[in-house]
Amino acid sequence: MAYISLNQKQLDRVKDLAKGVSGQVQQVIAKYSSVSTERTLLRLYGVDGVDTNGTPLPNRLVDLLSGTNHLQNGISRAFARAMLASGKDARSTAELLARNEIGFHSSNTFPLEKILAKERELAQSALAVLDESRQRKEKKRATIPLPKEPWRYVIVATGNIHEDCTQAKSAVFAGADIIAVIRSTAQSLLDYVPYGLTTEGFAGTYATQANFRIMREALDEASQKHGRYIRLVNYSSGLCMAEIAACAAFEDLDILLNDSMYGILFRDINMKRTFIDQYFSRLICTRAKIMINTGEDNYLTTSDAIDSAYTVTASQLINEAMAKRAGLPEDLMGLGHAFEIDPHVENAFLYELAHAQLARQLFPGAPLKYMPPTKYKSPDLFFSHCMDTMFNLASITTGQSIHLGGILSEATHTPTMQERYQALCSINYVFHIARSLGDEIEFKKDGFIAKRAQKVLDETEKFLEEIHSMGLMEAIARGRFADIKRPMDGGKGLDGVFEKGPDYSNPLMEMLEKTEG
Repeated sequence: MAYISLNQKQLDRVKDLAKGVSGQVQQVIAKYSSVSTERTLLRLYGVDGVDTNGTPLPNRLVDLLSGTNHLQNGISRAFARAMLASGKDARSTAELLARNEIGFHSSNTFPLEKILAKERELAQSALAVLDESRQRKEKKRATIPLPKEPWRYVIVATGNIHEDCTQAKSAVFAGADIIAVIRSTAQSLLDYVPYGLTTEGFAGTYATQANFRIMREALDEASQKHGRYIRLVNYSSGLCMAEIAACAAFEDLDILLNDSMYGILFRDINMKRTFIDQYFSRLICTRAKIMINTGEDNYLTTSDAIDSAYTVTASQLINEAMAKRAGLPEDLMGLGHAFEIDPHVENAFLYELAHAQLARQLFPGAPLKYMPPTKYKSPDLFFSHCMDTMFNLASITTGQSIHLGGILSEATHTPTMQERYQALCSINYVFHIARSLGDEIEFKKDGFIAKRAQKVLDETEKFLEEIHSMGLMEAIARGRFADIKRPMDGGKGLDGVFEKGPDYSNPLMEMLEKTEG
């Protein structure tokens, strides 16, 4: 593939700067936990279901322990003690606790060694859940081949999981390789994971473990029918990042939308809460081999794609550095960017090629996710389709990995099956006729594209130096990303963050930190 001549020492410098920024955040993560992290642990220990009021049992148990002012040491050891007292499995013990038939501290007669042994047993069983998910997916992929890159990614979002399955199968028939189920509007702000399957949602379908299972079964069937492995995507973001990751592992999801700053900037979720939950969610993804997709494309919905291109690149570098902290390998880092330059700008396509090529060279082993034009989509469907076609050409030319299909009526309404079919027809056509274009061209050393890529890289280095100096949390507070300011001690979910006590215990996290899966 054609390359832009970039200075390797400069590439190393920006990676080191991003690593330093992530290290500063990691110091904060190490001191705190959150209610959602503790709920995730319970889920992986086997706690599922709801109480008589419909409250998810993980929420109910964390609230109970919090009410006794003992949550600072985490829920793991307290729950292990409760299981010894009940003599039952995790779910049955949780039900007894929810009905107040036993309490977290109703029996303190067990020796510490026995409690620790029970806790290790629970952590090992949780680890097995993640390993089994990874192994099941590996087995499927060994018998059903993966399609060639770029993988064609489309969205379903009806609100009804059964209708989503119908639309997903239609998209696979038309050539889709990845199906993303969009969550119902504002689910990211719910501080619990809804229980059971759902048939109602606004502009999307609720992310629940039952819904994951239904769609996974539908896509496994489609994979067998069409002879290629179809990946399933959902969202590990918002106030339940790690919990969604746990649910995804149980049901063998392949990809999760998981970004270091999206929830902070675009959903006003507290930054401590986001960073804490993101870390545990990525540890889970590492072990279960779930790819993440980051959300840098969102910056360009509020900022200019040319003037602020360096913020996208900086965020990609920070997301990569944070993912590495959680042991995530490069081939699971679906870093994001987007085709969002104003089409009225002269040489806009050259700018796009420069940005896409820079991303490809900065992260050569990452399955980059390239997003279609949305901000400047026109109500003229013919022009809209033309924009998407140029996006398709940029993607195949620069060797992107994950290609989200552009839809004719983007942002107007939920896409119809025919619109997805039309989008995939264009993608299939362009990917076929231009498959080797990137191998046949060269970028002029002092040409427009090379100079533009170098300018963005220079601006990125300067920006990362600034962030490293002030710290990422302060940079976000000052509005240095997406022109959005978020205070360090503001935002939703802060009340669910707590400082770890001297006896804090999360043996699963410790096990995940000691291994790369």
